[in-house]
Amino acid sequence: MKKLITLSCAAAIVSISAFASQALIEKARSAGLKPISYKTIKELDTKENPLTPAKIKLGQMLYFEPRLSKSGLISCNTCHNLGLGGADGVPVAIGHKWTANPHHLNSPTVYNAVLANAQFWDGRSPHLEDQAKGPMVAPPEMAIDPKIAEERLKSIPTYVELFKKAFPQEKEPITFDNIAKAIGAFERTLITPSRFDAFLRGKTNALTKEEKEGLALFIDKGCTSCHTGQALGGTMQPFPAVKPYPYAHVGDFKGDKDGRVKVPTLRNITETAPYFHNGAIWTLAEAIKTMGSTQLGIEISDAEAAKISTFLGSLTGKKPAIIYPILPASTLSTPKPDAN
Repeated sequence: MKKLITLSCAAAIVSISAFASQALIEKARSAGLKPISYKTIKELDTKENPLTPAKIKLGQMLYFEPRLSKSGLISCNTCHNLGLGGADGVPVAIGHKWTANPHHLNSPTVYNAVLANAQFWDGRSPHLEDQAKGPMVAPPEMAIDPKIAEERLKSIPTYVELFKKAFPQEKEPITFDNIAKAIGAFERTLITPSRFDAFLRGKTNALTKEEKEGLALFIDKGCTSCHTGQALGGTMQPFPAVKPYPYAHVGDFKGDKDGRVKVPTLRNITETAPYFHNGAIWTLAEAIKTMGSTQLGIEISDAEAAKISTFLGSLTGKKPAIIYPILPASTLSTPKPDAN
């Protein structure tokens, strides 16, 4: 009889726990948090840049292609390293001639970037294909002349064939626009679903008790006023909103014309330190507390920051398998690298 009562109590506790978890799921959804919804790559398609295996394959090669930089040394992967959470692990992006970004801007992760409403810290690009052009031509980054980029690829027979397959309807497929489209197509595949998505879909045991406590606190403190949607970020918001940002003196970035800054995704956030647009904060706990004061006007205690950090760990997702491509050799007609 005693054993029967014990089993009944255990069942009741499990039932209560499942009920509480379901209530938390509803609370999270009501706060605007959404699971990554795509089932196939085609769901990330766009009318302007239809995804095809040929285009994605080409885009992956170009993503790792250092000859798309003036020096022949820097690729997209230099600052958005897919082995380092899609970022570079340093406070400020370093580019051509070892130049630090003049505004002291940190490299944001490329993982899940497709889920954002805008690209760049000031939101000036509407999508990945447009964003891909910026770093290639920027003097402090890859510093390439678009015509030189085209000439280099046209001089390599393998790329000529790959562009024909990726853009079969075009008479002259190797253009700077198509270089960016291919890179954007590949970047659209860099989605990292995590246990959190399973939880939002109803798998109540996908998160630990501690992670659920952190999620509840994340919502109650008001973090979802900015970090929402599938990306838990990706929109443009005023920054700072309530109190001064304590590291505003690091660099001169002021956001867009309205003082708004792109909200970074929180997915894989444990892998992408340092934090904020100027890479001034190295610990997740300090970043959480700073957001509390700067954006919400509240004080978040060390214990609360630790709980929220625990929840954020559940956003570390499964990365797509990426095989570093073997790039085709240059030819005698390939424009030479220029480190000056």
